[in-house]
Amino acid sequence: MDHELLSQPRNGRGAVSTPAGRFERFETRAVDDGWLENRDDDSPRLQTRLHTDTSRSVINQIDSPDLPYMRSINPYRGCEHGCIYCYARPSHGYLGFSAGLDFETEIFHKPDAPEILKRELAAPNYKPYPITLGSNTDCYQPVERDLKLTRAIIEILAEHRHPLAIITKSALVTRDIDLLAPMAGQRLARVNISVTTLDATLARAMEPRAAAPYKRLQTIETLAKAGIPVTVMAAPMIPGLNDMEMDRILRSAYDAGAREAHYTLVRLPYELKQLFEEWLRTHYPDRAEKTLSLIKQSHGGKLYNAEFGTRRTGQGAYADLLAQRFALAYKRIGYGSNEGSLRTDLFRPPERDGQLALAV
Repeated sequence: MDHELLSQPRNGRGAVSTPAGRFERFETRAVDDGWLENRDDDSPRLQTRLHTDTSRSVINQIDSPDLPYMRSINPYRGCEHGCIYCYARPSHGYLGFSAGLDFETEIFHKPDAPEILKRELAAPNYKPYPITLGSNTDCYQPVERDLKLTRAIIEILAEHRHPLAIITKSALVTRDIDLLAPMAGQRLARVNISVTTLDATLARAMEPRAAAPYKRLQTIETLAKAGIPVTVMAAPMIPGLNDMEMDRILRSAYDAGAREAHYTLVRLPYELKQLFEEWLRTHYPDRAEKTLSLIKQSHGGKLYNAEFGTRRTGQGAYADLLAQRFALAYKRIGYGSNEGSLRTDLFRPPERDGQLALAV
């Protein structure tokens, strides 16, 4: 009789399985046909495959009332970083791929993004609001080293004095200091660095292809010394796994140069519930029940509650305690010296239909 094949960690990847997307009609399962005893212990590396995203627009309008930004650009769909907690994983289902290993290996890029962006900025009715890069998937994930889509987008925003914020956990952002520092000098740029843990072992399992914790602190320091405002995002906090590190993360990031901070509680929408629980029981079986229980306590007895206002921070005793800890640490350490909001009044639209833009 066949036995269902147990999911296994893959070298350099976060998810341990490839469940069918929620929009797919059929589901496939691997089974043990009796040959598993002879297989190699070291599973082969899964290679990344690039696909072209032919979207005809790049600026996304954000209408979520609990998000601090109104517009975003995501040069990539899917993310090689492989963070098991990533709330963007289920979005791969819209492309016909799994939120599991497919999300980390089947990467879509938008080669026409710079040209499309220029056209959208030139639209007669366009009004500038800060654009966030990397709000869904990391705009500085490994493929950016070769494709340089994020840099091309920043070049256009810099040329036209358009404000932007960046969310990343990659040290690659320092490559673009030559663009970001002058923009920051005009209050047109800031960078948000996600620091989830200072534990290298946990980071390697939880976010296998992201920058190591010490590299992220170095990145904060490098950006801050270049005059670029940096916000540390202690996110997500996962009960019983990394939440005990919150104060140390905030202190270490402040010492490195961050002057603003945020946190969120882990979010597990759609397929992510299954993927996260599977990963947790594979890598940290001794903590699984406690972690899952506290997450449920913070979301009304479920692993996730999508209600605006509480989905990012949770509710209940544990969530309240986490919020109090953050507020006390934020004040005690000295966060809050924000250098003001990003400016929109310096924006210069691109030339449109051969017409010259007005000089500013």
